[in-house]
Amino acid sequence: MTLRRAALSGAAAVAVAAMTATALAAPAWAGTGRDTGRGTGHQALHRAMETVVEGGTPGVTAQARDGRGVWRAAVGTGDLRTGKPRGTEDRFRVASITKTFVATVLLQMEAEGKLDLDDTVDRWLPGLVRGNGHDGREITVRQLLNHTSGVYDFLNDQEYLDTYVLAPGFLEHRYETRTPQAAVDVAMSHAPDFAPGTRHQYSNTNYVLAGLIIEAVGGNTYEDEVRSRIIGPLKLRGTVMPGDTWHMPRPSSRAYSTLSLDPAATKIYDVTEQNASQSWADGDIISTTGDLNRFLTALLRGELLPPAQLKAMLTAVPVPDEEYSGYGLGIGTYRTSCGTTVWGHSGGWLGSLSEVVSTADGRHSLAYNLNGDWSMSASLVEAEFCGVTGGSGRAAAPGDRLPRKPDATGVRAGR
Repeated sequence: MTLRRAALSGAAAVAVAAMTATALAAPAWAGTGRDTGRGTGHQALHRAMETVVEGGTPGVTAQARDGRGVWRAAVGTGDLRTGKPRGTEDRFRVASITKTFVATVLLQMEAEGKLDLDDTVDRWLPGLVRGNGHDGREITVRQLLNHTSGVYDFLNDQEYLDTYVLAPGFLEHRYETRTPQAAVDVAMSHAPDFAPGTRHQYSNTNYVLAGLIIEAVGGNTYEDEVRSRIIGPLKLRGTVMPGDTWHMPRPSSRAYSTLSLDPAATKIYDVTEQNASQSWADGDIISTTGDLNRFLTALLRGELLPPAQLKAMLTAVPVPDEEYSGYGLGIGTYRTSCGTTVWGHSGGWLGSLSEVVSTADGRHSLAYNLNGDWSMSASLVEAEFCGVTGGSGRAAAPGDRLPRKPDATGVRAGR
């Protein structure tokens, strides 16, 4: 799932009335950084993490890998009620970083001769993509993966937002199970955004459809395919396919959101518990910074895909008017202020902002997570790759454009 423009995403609480999100006063919090690792020379990143917390985000955890080793740090608070600090091994909802996993599975299937990227959606999901001008006979698998399909993003539907994402709807529905079909039905109730292949526009519906194609091709659940093809071989022990569960596996921190698109909103809710099925293949995976770095570097080094499929994945379409320069198949790219080109994905979800990026050779990577979704006041990527410690910088990588929100003290946070 992805927070884009005026869209957030979330889940609901009818099954357990006593566990509804708790509204918190806007506290003043601060954190102490804890370096745990063998790497050195990441002072700028550590300072940027402190700046994020000083700007109002409860806490941030990060891991960087380069030729000097592995560096980990956590800054700030993981639980605002108990004061428990964030941890370097915290698990969190990675949101749209899930899309890179999904694209990898489909590219593996193509390498095995099970499908072609230029197959139509209708070949694998006959009759599903129909309505209001949508036509799966005119859309290819490749166009789903690079967001050139024109399929309407179900997260732009106001009724869906009011029901599952914003208060009070989230509070009423956070524990409910949502089927992939429900997301497709919402999308099909709207006209497409443009004709297939004519331009790029990010749509979470694309990856709901991609997950359904994985199941149609492989004969297994999307979750089983990701486990057997990626999580197991790479030994990603902190990575979980949550299905329709709503709890967070330990260790983890609490997740906080304003549940509002109003930039003046200051009430903060604990949104840790939410039914993961309301994301599914567009953004349901739970992972750690270490596992995300391991996954992305293995991918870019060719450990998961043959050369032809990796080349296809990294063939990016231009993305005008966005915060990154191009988007491939489940992965994006942009150039930092100091000229370093990175590849990766970001993920925005209620209570969780994450990113993982790496140089194309996989030698230098960074993954991080914030456990508040209203403010990204410093660019951790710029800090790690360019040594930039001041200014708002670039806050999120391919996949997420976040609405502006206030920090916990009510001060408008920049991006």
